[in-house]
Amino acid sequence: MPQEDNSKKIKNIAVALFVLVFAGLLTYSLFWGPLASAKKYFESYAASLGPAKTFTVSAEGKVTVSPDIATFTFSVVTQGKDPKAIATDNNTAMNAAVESVKAKGVDTKDIKTIEYNLAPSYATDQKTGKTTISGYILTQTALVKVRNLDSVADIVGGLPDLGINQIGSISFSVDDPDKALADARAQAFVKAKAKAEVMAAENGVSMGNVVNFWESSSPVPYYSNVKGLGMGGVAAEAIAPSIQPGSQEVTVDVSVTYEIK
Repeated sequence: MPQEDNSKKIKNIAVALFVLVFAGLLTYSLFWGPLASAKKYFESYAASLGPAKTFTVSAEGKVTVSPDIATFTFSVVTQGKDPKAIATDNNTAMNAAVESVKAKGVDTKDIKTIEYNLAPSYATDQKTGKTTISGYILTQTALVKVRNLDSVADIVGGLPDLGINQIGSISFSVDDPDKALADARAQAFVKAKAKAEVMAAENGVSMGNVVNFWESSSPVPYYSNVKGLGMGGVAAEAIAPSIQPGSQEVTVDVSVTYEIK
């Protein structure tokens, strides 16, 4: 019988050790091991789903913007047989035009040469069909940015008399478009919050934290207002009696989701 008693004691000790080890492994796994990681994952996933009770409101912010910059190009196009003579005439006219623009208040940094192109012109002999170089065409173009819109008409109007024979369309833009968008965005979120507070009060619930939001916006407009003067045109065609940049609305739409407490 003593042998049976010893056998039982050994079994009991083995079972106790097994239970103790299993409990230890389970505890470790639950708080520090794989189960702990799984628990954290599912808790994080559940949190990402957001609260069960929410409501969403939408609002629009709108501001009116007026252009504060005018941009246009002007060119000197010179034709002839002697490239050096062409370059002299062309540069003389362009330099005079640039100095005139500066004298009317345009900063040097707002005048940029964007084209200087000398290209041959060709003629074809009607009898032989042979094509030869008949001369050259030099095109020099400057891009001008005018920040004082009241001076645009005067600047453009004085260019043809200085030898400028091509004037590009005048375009109007906003120097700081991000400010207009920021103002419209702020207005939209203020409206959304006020709307949410009214909706919560009317339905007898308390408005909680913001749990989600998004926005969409219209681009800040770019205006093209005055037609340009092409080769062979008349100076009067390039100038409007009164240049009116106009204005346009910039809108931002927002949607905000709130928790219901």
